[in-house]
Amino acid sequence: MKNSFKNLSFAELKAKRDELNKKYMELRFQIVIGHVDNPLQKRNLRRQIARLNTLIHQQEKAQALEKLTTGKQA
Repeated sequence: MKNSFKNLSFAELKAKRDELNKKYMELRFQIVIGHVDNPLQKRNLRRQIARLNTLIHQQEKAQALEKLTTGKQA
């Protein structure tokens, strides 16, 4: 699961992050209510979201750097 995000496109990464954020919010509500089978799910979801945020940030930096370098060459 850790490396499965690396081959996704930028739009897919953002969509997956939004999906996991929704799952995380639902899980938080279920934890408050007390209907959670696996409490470690919360930690795993948080870490997956962090991995996605890291990959998204890396791609944004790469795109910004590419725009910057192509702008100087023109």
